[in-house]
Amino acid sequence: QVQLVESGGGLVQPGGSLRLSCAASGSIFNIYAMDWYRQAPGKQREWVATITTSGSTHYPASVKGRFTISKDNAKNTVYLQMNSLKPEDTAVYYCNVQLPKGPLWGQGTQVTVSS
Repeated sequence: QVQLVESGGGLVQPGGSLRLSCAASGSIFNIYAMDWYRQAPGKQREWVATITTSGSTHYPASVKGRFTISKDNAKNTVYLQMNSLKPEDTAVYYCNVQLPKGPLWGQGTQVTVSS
């Protein structure tokens, strides 16, 4: 059974950077598109980035130009490079894959942007 494990979160000052990682226990990145989502306290989960099997990337306007999603198929890992972080980026960040039997989520990693 495939599992996703996120890491790399932490506390960073506004304007700083973090790189999140999502490691899969199986070789799925060349089969399925991968997504990053985030959820702030009291808010709905929000889509942050997608990378397709061919490597195409997509972002909402709120993070475009600041966040970059990438993947390493050999390491079964997808990354989210976050630059120019803002306090409103504070959230728990999750990676996600839509499997035929339904969505699979990791446990999440906390990102806090504060001075």
